[in-house]
Amino acid sequence: MINEIRADAEQRMLKSYENLETNFAKIRTGRAHPSILDSITVEYYGSEVPISQVANINVEDARTLTVQPWEQPMVAVVEKAIMTSDLGVNPVTTGNLMRIPMPPLTEERRRDLTKVARSEAEQARVAIRNIRRDANGDIKALLKDKEITEDESRQAEDQIQKITDQYVSKVDALLAEKEASLMEI
Repeated sequence: MINEIRADAEQRMLKSYENLETNFAKIRTGRAHPSILDSITVEYYGSEVPISQVANINVEDARTLTVQPWEQPMVAVVEKAIMTSDLGVNPVTTGNLMRIPMPPLTEERRRDLTKVARSEAEQARVAIRNIRRDANGDIKALLKDKEITEDESRQAEDQIQKITDQYVSKVDALLAEKEASLMEI
């Protein structure tokens, strides 16, 4: 029973960490990367889909992405979606191919993106702590129902705390790495 609670908590903490990695991939650094466009969706035959499902996205060079929709009518739709996104980029369209130059980040914009990254990391830490709280609540319920002893309860809570500390330190390391890449010129 305790092992199930611990395994569930660890699995949920891992999901929170992976979600943070995904969110960090969306925060752009000065370099071009296809994942920058992951958050942008377009309407395609009546449903909202990510751009990557209607076009090829490639990195032309360190500061330029190319987007090539598979169907001619989608060129204007994809172009409009990129322009109206909060990325602050303007695609240059020639026929079916769109080139998206990544403007260099200003010092102020880098600081803003660092604040966004810190906020995302704090949300991940809070999620991990909430998972710890839920797991400890489950353990206390087992203790209250006299299904486990106080020693087992204390031991299980210590194990949950170690897992929590492990994931919080992973979040901190990921944040430090992202901040370094954002402030790099």
